[in-house]
Amino acid sequence: MKRWIVLAFAIAAVPAAAQPAYDMQAERAFVEQLLARMTVEEKLGQLTQYPGEWTSTGPWVSPTNEGEIRAGRVGSFFNIFGAETTKRLQRIAVEESRLGIPILFGADVIHGHRTVFPVPLGEAASWNLEAIERGARIAAVEASAAGIQWTFAPMVDIARDARWGRIAEGAGEDTYLGSRIAEARVRGFQGTTLAGLSADSTVLATAKHFAAYGAAEAGREYNATDISERTLRDVYLPPFQAAVDASVQSLMSGFNDLGGVPATANHHLLTEILRKEWGFGGFVVSDYTSIFELMNHGIAADSAEAGRRAMMAGVDMSMVDGIYMRNLPPLVASGALPMPVLDEAVRRVLRAKYRAGLFADPYRYNDPVREVERTLTPAHRRAARAIATQSIVMLKNDGDVLPLSRTPGRVAVIGALASDSLSALGSWVLSGRKEDAIPILAGIREALPGADVRFEPGYPPVVGGSFEQAVAAMLDTDTSGHDAAVALARSSDVIVLVLGEHRELAGEATSRADIGLPGAQETLARRVIEAAGGKPLVVLLTNGRPLAIPYLADAAPAILVTWQLGVEMGHAVADILFGDANPSGKLPVTFPRATGQEPLYYNLKPTGRPPTTAHKYNSKYVDVDWTPLYPFGFGLSYTTFAYDRLALSAPRIGLRDALTVSVEVTNTGTRAGAEVVQLYVRDEAASVTRPVRELKGFQRIELAPGERRTVTFVLRPEDLRFWGLDDAWTVEPGWFTVYAGPSSVQGLEARFELTH
Repeated sequence: MKRWIVLAFAIAAVPAAAQPAYDMQAERAFVEQLLARMTVEEKLGQLTQYPGEWTSTGPWVSPTNEGEIRAGRVGSFFNIFGAETTKRLQRIAVEESRLGIPILFGADVIHGHRTVFPVPLGEAASWNLEAIERGARIAAVEASAAGIQWTFAPMVDIARDARWGRIAEGAGEDTYLGSRIAEARVRGFQGTTLAGLSADSTVLATAKHFAAYGAAEAGREYNATDISERTLRDVYLPPFQAAVDASVQSLMSGFNDLGGVPATANHHLLTEILRKEWGFGGFVVSDYTSIFELMNHGIAADSAEAGRRAMMAGVDMSMVDGIYMRNLPPLVASGALPMPVLDEAVRRVLRAKYRAGLFADPYRYNDPVREVERTLTPAHRRAARAIATQSIVMLKNDGDVLPLSRTPGRVAVIGALASDSLSALGSWVLSGRKEDAIPILAGIREALPGADVRFEPGYPPVVGGSFEQAVAAMLDTDTSGHDAAVALARSSDVIVLVLGEHRELAGEATSRADIGLPGAQETLARRVIEAAGGKPLVVLLTNGRPLAIPYLADAAPAILVTWQLGVEMGHAVADILFGDANPSGKLPVTFPRATGQEPLYYNLKPTGRPPTTAHKYNSKYVDVDWTPLYPFGFGLSYTTFAYDRLALSAPRIGLRDALTVSVEVTNTGTRAGAEVVQLYVRDEAASVTRPVRELKGFQRIELAPGERRTVTFVLRPEDLRFWGLDDAWTVEPGWFTVYAGPSSVQGLEARFELTH
């Protein structure tokens, strides 16, 4: 081991409880001393990340080439994990290279490591920031035990178009909710202090994809985005700034072109806004080959120009494509890429490694015993089950079909997804294993020991693991399995109908032009619901995006949105079905009546001709109602809640005052339950058009039957700001309407005036 690494370890090996405040001066001195010793090749090596087991099509160096590590040409690896494997590679870097700089191992730990939690969109439906933070904390504990020091999460892209498959990976359509979840997940991954980053149970987080990636035209993955600076600032950037304010240590640039300049070469985004305005001190990594793809965008003639443009814009690390290492040395030598620009990028990466504790103890993440002890523990599974249960949203419960009886008679479970362990895990699962997952069918059978629970797939199950096979199966219009499913429904006392998307239909590169039920599922649903003849029937939607389900909304007596809930999916669904838990999830996205309504979101701008049925010439559709099928923030419970006594602390406030908003919420039902109380605001008149409503606060509360509680929010003038006509944040005096209620379309309202 290098002498200077031993010295650093001696300084940092202080018990966590006794650690002093983080020493920025020591960090700076260490990084500068090391930087001064580095060659251009070693500097570019630190800015180069190579893939793990994936097959590469370009001329870049194989990640398993140990000679490249010894030469100092590898700064990071992508999706290599496991305590033994990472320790072997780390030992080469630390003990056999000239400077002994440790490798940074990054991986896609998106919604859990081995203990897989709900897909992020499902987690967002819990509106439980503490639980979301706890999930990220558990993911960090497990990932760090497997040799991972850096995760490519959270994805904080706002997504208003459900055709975009990657909506599953984020927090949905709302800026405020997305910002609060971004903060929670960063805290969970990293801890709350810079000193805590060097613990053996934290990982560096990455806010992605910077920026406006979720605004892809037509909802088509990797497509261009073209939005105004005002929309960028008001809608898409705040979750990133929230992550930066929470001390996120890295950002990932997006694949997308933003207003004619690809995000990976966008100086306005990466330098002017991120570093100069926000003061971001971490580093930026490109997305997978996104530097290479600058040539496809048509703004670089060759790899060298692509690399130069990316680094000059502010991208510090090249993911996978090897362009920095391969193409930039001549540009540095000629001065086309200034040495100060290169040095600053290297500083940022070295700082991250220093903060992660890699110079103090490069093997802190490489203990095989700890890897076993901290992975998929009973406590981790209990936490996964708890948030999975809270993520389920009840859309309908006519006639109190739910909860189901514990003595239901013969139970029919229909739908291939009910037994699909892989789809229970959802998309973007690096190390999760289907054998760890409890699918819906297994959860129901476990909850009803000895009961007569029978199963029919109804539609073709996915056979084989390829993306193409999964898509072909889920889009298959074969109805040959319908007869058996219908016969089972007729002969049963209770029907549980499981519909939705295989995990390969939700996530990256899964844009859909039609977000209705795939394949022959709607035909199956119509036949089964008709055959049920009024028997208790529950539809379970397992999905990674909002679905257009107008028939089900009309005909099915009960509907639960179960998303893709991870390893504890079956248990969580059974908890809700049989009343061991009360549904409390709320939609973080709007459900449309038809795909043609997309993009659809609650905080739309008003139009000069508002939609109405009273006049032909207004903003509506002629073939479908313009309103959503289920609005943002909506979700039912087995109990009921009443809102009253909305009160404001003052009828008007000044620009330096705060307004207290209070509302009383009562559990008027017979069961204990949790309610998400939501606060919205409308700016009634401003210099630019403002949304009809904007979420400005929420609180998740639990109430016993008959219990009443006063819920209080504080609104400050800065909460009312927007990007004004002078291209700056502004707060304008005027009248505002406040709404408090259970969703974005319900609740009590009051008005106040903001004065100079």
